[in-house]
Amino acid sequence: MFYEKEKPFPSDFLWGASTSAYQVEGAWDEDGKSPSIIDQYEHPKEYADFKVASDHYHRYKEDIRLFAELGLKAYRFSIAWTRILPMGTGPVNPAGIRHYEDVMDECRKYNIEPIVTMYHFDLPYCLEEKGGWGSRETIEAFVEYAKVLFEQFGKKVKYWLTINEQNTMILHPGAIGLPKGGKLPSKKELYQQNHHLMLAQARVMKLCHELCPDSKIGPALNLAAMYPETCNPKDAIAAHNWEVLRCWNFADVPVFGWYHPLAWQYLLDRGLAPKVEEGDKEILKGARPDLIAMNYYSTAAIAASRGDALDVSARAGDQQIMLGETGVYRAADNPYVEKTKYGWVIDPSGFRYTLRKVYERYHLPVLITENGIGAPDVLEDGQVHDDYRIDFIGQHLKALRLAITDGVEVIGYCPWAALDVVSTHQGYKKRYGFIYVDRDEFDLKEMKRMKKDSFYWYQKVIEENGAGL
Repeated sequence: MFYEKEKPFPSDFLWGASTSAYQVEGAWDEDGKSPSIIDQYEHPKEYADFKVASDHYHRYKEDIRLFAELGLKAYRFSIAWTRILPMGTGPVNPAGIRHYEDVMDECRKYNIEPIVTMYHFDLPYCLEEKGGWGSRETIEAFVEYAKVLFEQFGKKVKYWLTINEQNTMILHPGAIGLPKGGKLPSKKELYQQNHHLMLAQARVMKLCHELCPDSKIGPALNLAAMYPETCNPKDAIAAHNWEVLRCWNFADVPVFGWYHPLAWQYLLDRGLAPKVEEGDKEILKGARPDLIAMNYYSTAAIAASRGDALDVSARAGDQQIMLGETGVYRAADNPYVEKTKYGWVIDPSGFRYTLRKVYERYHLPVLITENGIGAPDVLEDGQVHDDYRIDFIGQHLKALRLAITDGVEVIGYCPWAALDVVSTHQGYKKRYGFIYVDRDEFDLKEMKRMKKDSFYWYQKVIEENGAGL
């Protein structure tokens, strides 16, 4: 649709950027923090681990000062559960509380809105040893952890995000590392974990509304619309299968209180349906998320299943993430889009398309919590010329403005990432930030912060509230 006049970005739009605790903080065993599953899982040895990361734990004041110079109105970060409750439950760690209070206060000092993700892949390892998300006890532990967060930080935080990319954790568990010994849970076990995550999330949303009535809370999901490869009706059905099983089912449960009907039938048919105990349905009802947080990177083209092993293929550049499922759908190539150096599809129009679908489906404000391009940024004479990042984000912001013109209520844009973080799959060889962190895979150097070209470009975008796009 072409418009005679596009809408501007809202005057109170939350121009921001994002990080996660395990990818940016470092200090993995300092000040009472216990190990998380990220700390204990097996990761590729050729890439940096997460023990030092970008040392944001010690340098947050310097970093937030740079965020303020960048012009950020919001900073989306996660809290490490293991810093707050080192045993997963029980005694609260004062040093952990003090650290995040300081981070939030530093944000407020510069009028930066802290947007807090409560859980970003890093379950306390002590809970993993007791069954992790496969145990209903972890539901209780998460609710206890949430209660501490709401009581300690409720007056400092307006926006809470419950669980980051639950769909990625369930559909692609190897993406966040492998348990010791390298054995992943079965699909049956994963969907039981998913059910427990849903129950925990619903209870935490209700608790937030009770304890922090002025705050807003929602899930943070990896969402993307899918295209049928051709106009063959079977491809269209396959694309819908993918969207439902990969995306909508994970948002339907918190918003509508139960599983998407197609997804539930799929689980029953495959023998994957979780055990639903008495009272579970009542817990899931009435969670009432206030917003949908959306991580968007790319779309895919989908073809009808042929019913053989070739329905499943590895995503370009990432052998941990398998695409397609025998008898359900298969990934296809899309000749109408470009790709990154890592083989990820670049699709700004798909961003707009996904936003329209999300808002049409849930009628909730949308907060973009991840979007960006990973690249092997090169430091030359103290500078990083990342025109590819400027082009990528610029195209997506233009598409975002069109989505707003389409009538989608978008309250903010927090791309990945505020500064360079450890990529879960490619260490520091794959960078996302507006700020370069001068360290190599295993040589920490001085970890000096340097502004990339994209820093100055995004700074101007924010100054103009996107008008210059």
